[in-house]
This record gives sequence, structure tokens and C-alpha cells, in this order.
Amino acid sequence: MPDETELVAAIEALGEKLAEAKASITKRFIGQERVVDLTLSALLCGGHGLLIGLPGLGKTRLVATLSTVMGLNGGRIQFTPDLMPADILGSEVLETTPDGSRAFRFIEGPIFCQMLMADEINRASPRTQSALLQAMQEKSVTIAGESHALTPPFHVLATQNPIEQEGTYPLPEAQLDRFLVRIDVPYPDRRTEHDILMATTGVAEEEAHPVFTAAELIAAQKIVRQMPVGEGVVELILDLVRACRPNEPEAPQAVRENVAWGPGPRAAQALMLTVRAQALLDGRLAPSADDVLKMAGPVLIHRMALSFAARARGEDLPRIIEKVARDTVRVEAAA
Repeated sequence: MPDETELVAAIEALGEKLAEAKASITKRFIGQERVVDLTLSALLCGGHGLLIGLPGLGKTRLVATLSTVMGLNGGRIQFTPDLMPADILGSEVLETTPDGSRAFRFIEGPIFCQMLMADEINRASPRTQSALLQAMQEKSVTIAGESHALTPPFHVLATQNPIEQEGTYPLPEAQLDRFLVRIDVPYPDRRTEHDILMATTGVAEEEAHPVFTAAELIAAQKIVRQMPVGEGVVELILDLVRACRPNEPEAPQAVRENVAWGPGPRAAQALMLTVRAQALLDGRLAPSADDVLKMAGPVLIHRMALSFAARARGEDLPRIIEKVARDTVRVEAAA
């Protein structure tokens, strides 16, 4: 564990390197700073991200650019209903050796990379989804009783198309919880769309350049975990997560009346990590209540669900989370 002076120097140096990485990313993924920050936060925390957005918004381009900038070996799987677990994990084949004997050899599947884009993950069957999500959690795969470790760091950025639901298998809530953050990719504003047109329809395009190596990203993940978090921010995270559970005594009326189930301890863990990453991306040495407000939605929205009655009334989960988060911050500040 470095001393305080060494830790401050390491955080400041990492902040400068992240600023360079963001500049490189925006050469090919123009605008959408919030989306870039959230994906970088997921990587800095050693987690996975779920990208939600309409076709053509640059999700594939973003992941490919991140692979280059972060110095990771990238891979991509297009999920389809007929995809089987062996298609992503790998399988054993029987081969004849030069001496005439036979032996099984393991052939690695496309999951054996460091940055995997799982494109339209909800198009795969639950069996295949489970195989991927188990690998995400355990960082290894088991084939024929033998475990094969994935090369660290291992990150999955999965995409879902929110409009085409025919022939899809929505991820179960327990599996959604494996994603550190949910990242909504909106339409760009007019100025950004103008810049995209000018940058991508000419003879040549800007190229991103590597800023990190895999070893440097692993070191950055350790620095994030060493960043100090004030007791007030820790209490705020606990208050917020517990306030989002409808059966807790401290849950506000909006949660009790509209939320079917709330976030578990993994949500609090995710907030503890992502607020540090957000502070780092903003060039600060420690997270604040504002970081909790920024990360509440991306961390909590896929870990909660509206009740049937609330959906029928047209209630909006992001709005409920934002209100609960702001009220919790106000109460904590007044205490």
C-alpha cells in the first residue's frame, strides 16, 4: 500500500493519462462524453457494461476504439438465437498426433480476449447467455471438467437493441446484476451529429492511438480501489441503496408504491467503485455526493423493477431513482 504522497502522485498521473485516453477515443467516437465516461468507469472498476441504444449510434465503434486506446485484445460476438455455449466458450476436438495416438485438444472460443463486444446479447438463448455471464463473473470457463482462465483484464461490453423485441430473450434480473453499469446511448445533439457527418464521410478518418497497456489498466484498477472515500459518502451510498428497497422502513413512498424489488449489496459495491472512477475522470482525488448523484442511475436502474401497477400507470424508473437520490443527498447534507 503506497503512502499518501505516493497515492496522490499516482492518482494525478493516472488522471492525466485518462485525459489523453479520452482525447484519443473522441477522435473516432465523437461527442457523447457521458457515454465515454461511463464505459471508462466500468473498465477502471474492473467491471462490465451494458450498452442500451438504437442501431447506428456508434456502440460497435466505441468498443473497438476502446480496445485500441486501452491496449486490449478485442473480440466480437454477434448473438443469434442459434448460438450455442460452445460457440463462445470453445470446445474440445479429438486429434490424431504424429505418433498415431489420439488426444483431445481444447480450441478456445472468441470469449478468450480482453475486451469482448457481445452484440445484441438478448438475441441469444438463456443457455448461451448464462454461459457468457458465468464467464464474466468467474473470469474462467470450464470445458469437460477442466477450467481455463481468461486473460486479465477481461471486460464485456454487451449491447441491447431497445426496440426490436421479436425473437429476443430478455436478460433475467439476476443476470443483469452482473453488469456494473447500464449505459444508455442517446441520439447525438445537432452539433455533434454535424461533426460526425464531417468526420466520417470524407476520404480518410481520424485514427485512435493506444494510450494504455493491459498491465497499465490493471495497475489503474488497483489505484481506483485505493482512492479514499469519506465516511459521509459511504453513508450516503448505504442510505440511497436501502431507500430504493420497497420493504425497508426508510424507503420513501414513491419506492414503496411503485418498485417491485430493489438493489442488493452488489449495487452498493458498484457505487463505491464507480464514484471513485468518476472523481478520477473529473480530475479529483476523492469522490463527493455529486458523484453519487451522477452514478446512481447507471448503477441502480438495471437492479430495480417497477411493479405491474406502476408500469400500468406509466411510472418512470429513472425519474424515481433521480428523485430518491436527490432527496437522500439533501437529508444527508442537512444531518
